[in-house]
Amino acid sequence: MATQQTRSLARFMMAPSVVLLFVWMIVPLVITIWFSFQQYNPLNPIRDGFVGFSNYALFYSNPAFLQSILNTLTLVVSVLLITVIGGILLALLIDQPMWGQGIVRILVISPFFVMPPVAALVWKNMIMHPQYGVFADIARIFGAQPIDWFG
Repeated sequence: MATQQTRSLARFMMAPSVVLLFVWMIVPLVITIWFSFQQYNPLNPIRDGFVGFSNYALFYSNPAFLQSILNTLTLVVSVLLITVIGGILLALLIDQPMWGQGIVRILVISPFFVMPPVAALVWKNMIMHPQYGVFADIARIFGAQPIDWFG
């Protein structure tokens, strides 16, 4: 049973991560809401300013908006149904006793083990490669020598 002191210590230790997560979520939300009330064009940033709810009025008066909402809901419901039903059926199938059950389970779960190394190789070879990587290109743009990160 946790004492009051250990609960307080746990809250104190979790506070920085909770604050960072809160900021990580709230800042983009506030920026998005702010931009929704602006007349903003990234190609012509001179013509901007506060327009209030006119963006929303224009958005909701467009007949394509309702169709896009319907399309989005159809897609979400379809993907959820296929994923849930398919996942349950696959789980029931894998749970049945059969020859090679262990191998089948390994094959089903293997993508979870394969993806981190693949992501690491992509990061290493496409982004940080000293000759062909993105960081090497950025260094060359600024006139610097590329760094051999893993050399």
